[in-house]
Amino acid sequence: MGKDSKAKDAKGKGKAAAGSSGGGDDAGGGKGGKGKGGGKSADGLGTCTYVKARHVLCEKQGKINEAYKKLQDGWLDNGDKVPPAEFAKIAQEYSECPSGKKGGDLGWFPRGKMAGPFQDVAFSTPVGATSAPFKSTHGYHFILCEGRKN
Repeated sequence: MGKDSKAKDAKGKGKAAAGSSGGGDDAGGGKGGKGKGGGKSADGLGTCTYVKARHVLCEKQGKINEAYKKLQDGWLDNGDKVPPAEFAKIAQEYSECPSGKKGGDLGWFPRGKMAGPFQDVAFSTPVGATSAPFKSTHGYHFILCEGRKN
């Protein structure tokens, strides 16, 4: 199931998938995920063991699309990165996750802590970038990656 969902996620991410062309495949691989990485990902995608992220979670696809459109209209369509403070405002307004009260802040989390598609997207989104909306077992999300470390 994990490999199938990764393939679907990569196809559904649009700009996010294109922006992480070589690193996205490394990020999802369970084999050697915590290993040395062999220097394939100079950008750190797929080789880090911790990621710092914010997210918005909505049960309904229409609501997540509405929230994402606000980010597109204000930032993403101009090619700008979304400042964490602006992302936090959207999370507080739209997110149905308890973390929404904290601006969607999930803090640092290790590889293996989050479920399937969420982990794949979190660990393959470049620092400072916002993912496209995606579906997980909990609903619909998009993520702002704020940092990564080993």
